[in-house]
Amino acid sequence: MNIVPMKTTPPTGGFLDGFSIEVMPRTAAKIPDFRAILPVGTRVYIAHIDGTPFDDMLTTAARLVGEGFEVMPHFPARLIPDRATLENRVQRYGAVGVSSALLLAGGVDRPVGAYGDSMQLLESGVFDRAGFDRLHVAGHPEGNKDIGDEAEVMAALKWKSDFQNRTDARMAVATQFVFEAGPVADWCARMQAAGVHIPVHIGVAGPAKLQTLIKFSMACGVGPSLRVLTRRARDLTKLLRPFTPDALLADLAARNLSAIESVHFFPLGGIRATTDYISAQSDPADRLRA
Repeated sequence: MNIVPMKTTPPTGGFLDGFSIEVMPRTAAKIPDFRAILPVGTRVYIAHIDGTPFDDMLTTAARLVGEGFEVMPHFPARLIPDRATLENRVQRYGAVGVSSALLLAGGVDRPVGAYGDSMQLLESGVFDRAGFDRLHVAGHPEGNKDIGDEAEVMAALKWKSDFQNRTDARMAVATQFVFEAGPVADWCARMQAAGVHIPVHIGVAGPAKLQTLIKFSMACGVGPSLRVLTRRARDLTKLLRPFTPDALLADLAARNLSAIESVHFFPLGGIRATTDYISAQSDPADRLRA
């Protein structure tokens, strides 16, 4: 079968240009060739869920690099047992052409070894020595019960902002998905007030059934913006229709928040559903004005 790659820029205009998307190895394996559904050069995050074999992560990364994408695998600190393992994984990713990483604490309560947060991974120097020049970290605009109070979280972000300033790392904060623009705007304002100046890649859930989004939102600790879904759930006529992020994207685009650099999609309703949605979009701000 001949694959016709998509154009190198998405037909979305302005706000969605430079979007990224997240996949898992088991779901990526179902896509014959990502060039048929994503613009070549798109940044593709590979989620490392507890229990995923590293070899599956590496195979997925090598395949996506070969298809022309910028690959950004997750490095969950609490799932890395020791420095030797960290160095081995970074080197093996580098050997297949990866030079970007998302560093995060990880979705477990207790570290399995030496690392408990992304700051320790940054401080290790392992990524810098391996030539990884783009290092992203996780963000939670609506907070997260697993990572301390607002003051602790903002102090950690300030540390990372300072790290960016004293190194040549290209950084961004890739956030948990949200459903309202208001909490995002408030969070961006609080970061600016705290002296945090790292570009934000705002997390957005792709089209999915309402029940699916509520399930993932509860599991991931999505905050007040979950009310967007619960209000919709009261309308029985909407329960069977996929929920799309149209209103959120339009509101974010209209607010023109200087901190937001791009949009990061979580394909909770399936990769193809999300990529089809993205390719069909006009600029959200244009839709708002229409």
